[in-house]
Amino acid sequence: MSVVRAGVKYVFRFDEGNAGMVALLGGKGANLAEMKMLGLPVPNGFIISTEACRAYMKEGSKWLDVLWPKVIEHMHYLEHISGKIFGGSENPLLVSVRSGAPVSMPGMMDTILNLGLNDKTVKALADNSKDLRFAYDCYRRFIQMFANVVLDIELDAFEDVLHEVKQRLDVTYDYQIPAEELQEMVSKFKGIVKEKVGKPFPQDPWVQLKMAIEAVFKSWNNKRAVTYRKIANIPDDLGTAVTVMEMVFGNLGEDCGTGVLFTRNPSTGEKKLFGEFLINAQGEDVVAGIRTPQPISLLKEVNLELYNELARVAELLEKHFRDMQDIEFTVERGKLYILQTRSGKRTAKAAVKVAADMVNEGIIDEQTAVTRVTPKEIEQLLHRQVDPSVQLCPIANGIAASPGAAVGKVVFDVDEAEERGKKGEPIILVRPETTPEDIHGLSRAVGLLTSRGGQTSHAALVARSLGIPCIVGCEAIKH
Repeated sequence: MSVVRAGVKYVFRFDEGNAGMVALLGGKGANLAEMKMLGLPVPNGFIISTEACRAYMKEGSKWLDVLWPKVIEHMHYLEHISGKIFGGSENPLLVSVRSGAPVSMPGMMDTILNLGLNDKTVKALADNSKDLRFAYDCYRRFIQMFANVVLDIELDAFEDVLHEVKQRLDVTYDYQIPAEELQEMVSKFKGIVKEKVGKPFPQDPWVQLKMAIEAVFKSWNNKRAVTYRKIANIPDDLGTAVTVMEMVFGNLGEDCGTGVLFTRNPSTGEKKLFGEFLINAQGEDVVAGIRTPQPISLLKEVNLELYNELARVAELLEKHFRDMQDIEFTVERGKLYILQTRSGKRTAKAAVKVAADMVNEGIIDEQTAVTRVTPKEIEQLLHRQVDPSVQLCPIANGIAASPGAAVGKVVFDVDEAEERGKKGEPIILVRPETTPEDIHGLSRAVGLLTSRGGQTSHAALVARSLGIPCIVGCEAIKH
């Protein structure tokens, strides 16, 4: 029996939704719609509903053919309001395709950025931006992300190429790689795809889009998402929405950047802007911990006007949603865009302080405050701490991302951490950085240490949600 029902709407523009539609539009989509309604600088886009995802899970790939005319219609709407053409050879429209469950599952499902790039549109992007390096940086990122998420190719093959180039050029960061090397890298990346899947990298943007939407639907049931739902007691039948949004670029130069911002400190609950940013980067660079970012307080020195605008937006969103917010932003050519807001993951200590402070500030009442602190968080408050009176001799310094104290055996491999953790061994997981695929090992560790990343990286976010101590950005570790 078909799950298609007459009169049911499966695709919504941002200006057709609101925060009350979270079950249908997912947390990301509903909050983007709400921010659009508030007049905040949100890129244009549309949301494919969780109901469409549930229909896909019942009917499979053929369901996309039913959905597809509405997706095309909404892409044409994006073309109209942006003045760009999807797949255009002069002013190409690029989009991000992102998951968004009704309950926050940070990093557990899939995202694809820079979708719409191919051998033709990358040249148009280079001409429009007058920046060949930027265009090919976006293209190599897109191929790598699409190949991993959609074509299920391991990232290692691409990372090996990237590492070899940086070693040969004697540079540390991706943004130091020149345009000519990036062009060569794109050719190598396309070669990896052809070798692994037996077919060339798809050049038709419409094919890319259809494959990406299906991949996000499928990611609801990937191993890490299922594992996280089990840990967090999230039902398996909710499904994910898919947000398709016009790309804005934080990697266009020194007047661009990206960052993650909490309206209060997620470790302590202190009422102070807390977060990190990177100049000349895309959002995934901050979350993935590829570069250790700068604290948000330093943005005052880089661009005071931008910092003040972020502070204004943060206060507005916190008061509107009546909770501490976790905000993702990008700056393109000096203009601020808000890409996401959600209730921020916080430690037990922070949960108690934020709830009490918000009562005193008149944002929430006492009854609401009690619901903001769970029995599990009260238990976490009793976790071990390092005795402050003891004289310590640290062997390395990092960034405190999640509080507590833990003692265990150092393990470098996530699969080994899972196995040994299952047997009851106390394990400290040590990694360069973590990815969503590591959740099975992370959930078995008593502590986490990474050599890269900051306080808003994946490692920090998940450690706080699991209630385990975490230190990130400990660059003294050699691996």
